[in-house]
Amino acid sequence: MRVSNNLVGLLNFLTFLLSIPILSAGIWLSHKASTVCEKFLEKPVIALGLFLMLVSIAGLVGACCRVNWLLWLYLLVMFLLILLLFCFTIFAFVVTNKGAGEVLSGKGYKEYRLGDYSNWLQKRVGDTKDWNRIKSCLIDGKVCDSLKKENSTPASQFYAQNLSPIQSGCCKPSDDCNFQYVSPTVWNEGNATTSTNPDCKAWSNDPNTLCFNCQACKAGVLQNIKSDWKKVAVVNIIFLIFLIAVYSVGCCAFRNNRADSYRWKPYA
Repeated sequence: MRVSNNLVGLLNFLTFLLSIPILSAGIWLSHKASTVCEKFLEKPVIALGLFLMLVSIAGLVGACCRVNWLLWLYLLVMFLLILLLFCFTIFAFVVTNKGAGEVLSGKGYKEYRLGDYSNWLQKRVGDTKDWNRIKSCLIDGKVCDSLKKENSTPASQFYAQNLSPIQSGCCKPSDDCNFQYVSPTVWNEGNATTSTNPDCKAWSNDPNTLCFNCQACKAGVLQNIKSDWKKVAVVNIIFLIFLIAVYSVGCCAFRNNRADSYRWKPYA
């Protein structure tokens, strides 16, 4: 067997081994998931595990057993995957190009405005049903719990903290509401605020409400998505280079298979 066939076989055998824990995790989630967020992950994880398993089997059998049609199918899927990842990487850079936190004078944290982000991202959190699902995940994830435990934190120390985008948007009222600080998650409205920011009315000291219905909270989530997608896009570039290399080796294996099939084809 030629080197390219051996290499494709080895890579797909490793991919097959990788697909087993991924598929097992998806099946485990389908039986043990207790929150909306965990249940949301169940189907994508199972689909990813099955996809990797089937593609790796096609590549492994096609390369090692010289089954041309399976290897051709494997290369077709690889080509489509490369094309899809390339398009997604470009798309990720485009939709995350806009949006940044607003630096506040004398504050260690930034605040985020929903209108600063791309229209496509805004639509992802604009639907009430979708946002309720995201909000449920935030509450289940206890994103504000670390602040709730700091009840004795003085105002000067709180204002100096470097809060995450989600903590800044979801766990406290906006700075322009001018609420009086009591603790990180408890604020006194005092006199009616003159701010036109709708988030001021959406704020509640109820631990399960806080600012989870605020536009700033949605903006904080989008800032997190923006940061994560940019990291994913960089990883995708590295993964694309790897996939192109594997695809090239696979093409060599396919050419070898065809050459060998012609060589051993009996003459009439």
